[in-house]
Amino acid sequence: MNQTSKSFTLMVEPTDDGKRLDRFLSERISTLTRSQAKRLIEEDCVTSLSSPKSQLRPASLVEKGDRFQVLLSIVKPLSLTPEALHLDILYEDKDLIVVNKPAGMVVHPAVGNSTGTLVHALLAHCHDLSGIGGELKPGIVHRLDKGTSGVIIAAKNDAAHLHLSHQFSSRQVKKVYLALVYGLFRQEKGFFNASLGRSTRDRKKISSRTAKPKEALTNWEKNETYGRSLTFLSVTLHTGRTHQIRVHCAEAGHPLVGDTTYGSEHAAARIPDKKFRSLLSSLERPALHAFRLGIHHPRTEQFLEFTAPIPDDLKNLLDQLRSIAS
Repeated sequence: MNQTSKSFTLMVEPTDDGKRLDRFLSERISTLTRSQAKRLIEEDCVTSLSSPKSQLRPASLVEKGDRFQVLLSIVKPLSLTPEALHLDILYEDKDLIVVNKPAGMVVHPAVGNSTGTLVHALLAHCHDLSGIGGELKPGIVHRLDKGTSGVIIAAKNDAAHLHLSHQFSSRQVKKVYLALVYGLFRQEKGFFNASLGRSTRDRKKISSRTAKPKEALTNWEKNETYGRSLTFLSVTLHTGRTHQIRVHCAEAGHPLVGDTTYGSEHAAARIPDKKFRSLLSSLERPALHAFRLGIHHPRTEQFLEFTAPIPDDLKNLLDQLRSIAS
């Protein structure tokens, strides 16, 4: 493990005006928790460039146009062994890499998944990534669940990481998913806005029944229906809460096909058509695909949009459902 220190300059945007300093830092640097930001401030690792003599505290309120210098300890990911795994690369330049992640691949190492992750594959391909994510998450700006396929982006340097993290935290990123869910929607389009957090009943799950709710906004639009049992949706995320689409759909009575964590088995049992039930049981992961991702390039500010084609397992399922439904 190799640890170095780097300095970053952050400016307060109008949308951040009036926020606590520790909150501002944790939102602008996606891998920094609120407690870590607090510790940085208390250890004098954060300096106001607008008012150099001011004494900063975690509860200090930032104002539009304020500039802060942040000294971070960057842990280089030397202990991870790169693995030459296949990558479906959608785009790559000197600042970032965009990949079509297959379902079943974990994004970064964690308990129970110490090898074979996207990070291992990226290290083998890129050789170097942003160190802001820490030793186990180099380059990782956002994540997809293990069972979710589709577009994911990683940063190759720290400047790109900070820029992209800010886009995600300030909701400037366009995120469109495809989802196959149980049941029919009466309207052609709509939205879910239930706040989400850790479930009070099961800490491994996310729920609207939570002690610490966070705003969550999901827009959906119908693409297709199959019989009276299934709907294929386009879903746009305006926030990025853990399991957001899965929970919003499940709590509305429309769990994702294949999502055993949030009730797909109970929904499947209520489908009268045996052919439908048999087909749906063949999908061994939640029917969720990160279809499109739009970002502003961290160097040029040009808006770029990346699309990942529907993977074979989901495409084949949809084709067979259409055939039966017709």
